[in-house]
Amino acid sequence: MSGDASFNRWDWVNFNYRLPTSDRRSESCHVFEDSIRIAGKLRANERSTLLYPLITGSAKDASEKGLSLTLVRPRNPQFIFREKSVADIERGREAFRKAARQDSIFDVKLAEIEPTPYEFIFRFDDDSGRHEYQNGDWETHAAFFRERKRTSETEALRWLSYIYNER
Repeated sequence: MSGDASFNRWDWVNFNYRLPTSDRRSESCHVFEDSIRIAGKLRANERSTLLYPLITGSAKDASEKGLSLTLVRPRNPQFIFREKSVADIERGREAFRKAARQDSIFDVKLAEIEPTPYEFIFRFDDDSGRHEYQNGDWETHAAFFRERKRTSETEALRWLSYIYNER
């Protein structure tokens, strides 16, 4: 997003919205993008107050409570990566092209995204057992590309492993 609608993590934003027609989750809404205005920034010492009520023991526990927005504190987390096949990368490109044709606040940028040549995966334990989730977080993928450009692909992967597994 650009211009007045651009905001950063931890910014408080005001915006006009309407309830979605097909999504009944309590946190969902259709945002009128031209109404987005930054109203301030959440200070670091206030973040836990905002986030703490969202913590549940597991995704299963959250689902059973009807929660779709939750935080799970993982135990024994492990970040791993696997190289994608050429076919998987092409499917990713096509998915970005298709998504860019939809009405979204990310239309312009989405068409320009190159899929990451690796799957980033998190393994962890929580109150319901052991899990393995693919990491679709755009920030992890952007960090990979940034580090690869700054150093090399091998070093970028080593750096991500350090960040998620050690730091």
